Amino acid sequence: MSRAKRTDTQSPALHGADSHDLIRVHGARVNNLKDVSVEIPKRRLTVFTGISGSGKSSLVFDTIAAESQRLINETYSAFVQGFMPTLARPEVDVLEGLTTAIIVGQQRMGADPRSTVGTVTDANAMLRILFSRLGKPHIGPPGAYAFNVPSVRASGAITVERGAKKAVKATFNRTGGMCPRCEGRGAVSDIDLTQLYDDSKSLAEGAFTIPGWKSDSFWTVRVYAESGLLDPNKPIRKYTKKEMQDFLYREPTKVKVEGVNLTYEGLIPKIQKSFLSKDKEALQPHIRAFVDRAVTFATCPECDGTRLSEGARSSKIKRISIADACAMQISDLAAWVRGLDEPSVAPLLTALQHTLDSFEEIGLGYLSLNRSSGTLSGGEAQRVKMIRHLGSPLTDVTYVFDEPTVGLHPHDIERMNDLLLRLRDKGNTVLVVEHKPETIAIADHVVDLGPGAGTGGGTVCFEGTVEGLRSGGTVTGRHFDDRAALKETVRTSTGTLEIRGATANNLRKVDVDIPLGVLAVVTGVAGSGKSSLVHGSIPAGAGVVSVDQSAIRGSRRSNPATYTGLLDPIRKAFAKANGVKPALFSANSEGACPTCNGAGVIYTDLAMMAGVASTCEECEGKRYLASVLEYHLGGRDISEVLAMSVTEAEEFFGAGEAHTPAAQRVLGRLADVGLGYLSLGQPLTTLSGGERQRLKLATHMAEKGGIYVLDEPTTGLHLADVAQLLGLLDRLVDSGKSVIVIEHHQAVMAHADWIIDLGPGAGHDGGRIVFEGTPADLVAARSTLTGEHLSAYVGT
Repeated sequence: MSRAKRTDTQSPALHGADSHDLIRVHGARVNNLKDVSVEIPKRRLTVFTGISGSGKSSLVFDTIAAESQRLINETYSAFVQGFMPTLARPEVDVLEGLTTAIIVGQQRMGADPRSTVGTVTDANAMLRILFSRLGKPHIGPPGAYAFNVPSVRASGAITVERGAKKAVKATFNRTGGMCPRCEGRGAVSDIDLTQLYDDSKSLAEGAFTIPGWKSDSFWTVRVYAESGLLDPNKPIRKYTKKEMQDFLYREPTKVKVEGVNLTYEGLIPKIQKSFLSKDKEALQPHIRAFVDRAVTFATCPECDGTRLSEGARSSKIKRISIADACAMQISDLAAWVRGLDEPSVAPLLTALQHTLDSFEEIGLGYLSLNRSSGTLSGGEAQRVKMIRHLGSPLTDVTYVFDEPTVGLHPHDIERMNDLLLRLRDKGNTVLVVEHKPETIAIADHVVDLGPGAGTGGGTVCFEGTVEGLRSGGTVTGRHFDDRAALKETVRTSTGTLEIRGATANNLRKVDVDIPLGVLAVVTGVAGSGKSSLVHGSIPAGAGVVSVDQSAIRGSRRSNPATYTGLLDPIRKAFAKANGVKPALFSANSEGACPTCNGAGVIYTDLAMMAGVASTCEECEGKRYLASVLEYHLGGRDISEVLAMSVTEAEEFFGAGEAHTPAAQRVLGRLADVGLGYLSLGQPLTTLSGGERQRLKLATHMAEKGGIYVLDEPTTGLHLADVAQLLGLLDRLVDSGKSVIVIEHHQAVMAHADWIIDLGPGAGHDGGRIVFEGTPADLVAARSTLTGEHLSAYVGT
């Protein structure tokens, strides 16, 4: 077979296709961006820097990545687009040179209890096929090993329409792997009925003890009392068996109360829908306390937490069941799979081996496949999403990462940097939003946004190399080489919080005394057992206020004023000054503009095309009735107050007619955590990850408790903001609080009074205390990975 030979001897001129080596953005105005124009080199690693809220995510995710996804969606037929999320074109004049964007963000994975590390990475799917082919005894197809598939049996007559119709008896069986007791959840919830009602009273006497269930409530209590199904004057303890069944478990049934059609539902399903299906963090404190009292969660006694049926647990390969395999640490499971030599399933074993090796490569070998995906931190979730892209043969695509170093120990950041460079070296464009100097340092190109946050940001302050950034004079450049020094003197503890015999997850009967009255930092590589020690082992009743990394839930109607409870004293102040009801000053209640229902904009759904949001012409986007805006406090109406920044509002409510101490206290906490630039009415959906966590911290600072537990509070913080955070931690300790911080940032470690280091490795290689003492002692000893990196950081 002959090959065609090239006859030209001169180097060809530049091909037209080779001229498209830049992603050009001109006139971007998404969120706070102010006509931003940048040129990003393709097939290079570009890092976007800037303080939290400066516009990094607006440029990278909401402009470049969003437009790439929208254009790809447009290539599908209108029918297919109808099933896909609709994306609006971002506000930008020109976007050229885009390639397919793969977004690896920090959004938490679904908190569904049936969603695990194995299900979201397809490792479970491959294991199920493996056991269905090799498992002994053979129990059925892959679905027989799936905890999401229930067993189904049916029999009856079916009509076959072939020639003359005739009835045929048929049976149907499907073997599933779901445990019938816990329905594949691994845990069963039990509701303490004594917390729901007083059984010595009748419904008419107010038997319910559920928060908010008053005896005259038409929609809740009266539907039980006047449904006709129960005797409202009989004490609950005297109910017959049928009455008790109707009272607690009856299926939804239509009933008439005072001529109004209502739905009657048993108390248990009603409570589950009303309280247990909601995000616990979003509940009001007294409701949260009720849920903690009334509901207990326990491991399913039938499947012992494996989620699988007895049949699925009985089928084994080399004495290992699929439940055992999913419970193994992934590094151990990879070794077990490597030892299987079965030519009949060789392609499957190769694919499974590659997936499991990718876990180890990315630093997640300490996880197990049965770990609930909702329990992963933001950083772990992002790295799990990366697994499917490692080893991918795709090139010339754009990978977009949102702070991939979140939750990583300095030791692990080096490995993450290698992965980013490998993706780039395969011919891909890698865009990274990042604050850590270790990752910024490997960039080919840097785009620094700022100079401030919110309305003070949204412009490009610098574009160029890392060396150019260092000498560029921007906020990021000035702080790039900042290093926190070790404290000369440390505080003395005022007591200890004792933890004895801690065995949560990978902890090995850990005994530790956490000093109180000081800033204590818990460190260690990812997966060493830090969260298990702090969140899972602190004894109940210790008076702990915990601020973890769980996401803030909120719609586009939610804003800092509603989330922090600031709007309540503001509404009352307006009502008192004008002699009207507080409800008038809520855009979700009586004061809402009737045209847009208080949203400020009108959304028009255009099916498979992007919906259109237009400013409401009636209220001009102010969200309130015109009559409400005639009421003033200190010369401002309610819409003008919600448009203020936290700093402006703190001054406004600090003196004069608008003086409101309750509002000032909340605003002071927001300013303390560095959110002085946020406007009170800014939708929560537009806040960055770092802003959301600090908003949560400001809210929890109001709670009464002597011990604060913070989980990586530097997440999403710029180098310049870390110093402000350290000042806040100092103020908390100096005010008499005890602060325990789980942290990887060396500046926080250096600033600590006491360090507890776990390790030495992750998973079953961790779970032990490898150091307790002052940061200076840790640096001097250099006996752990943390000690080595902290020593290098402080330059000793």
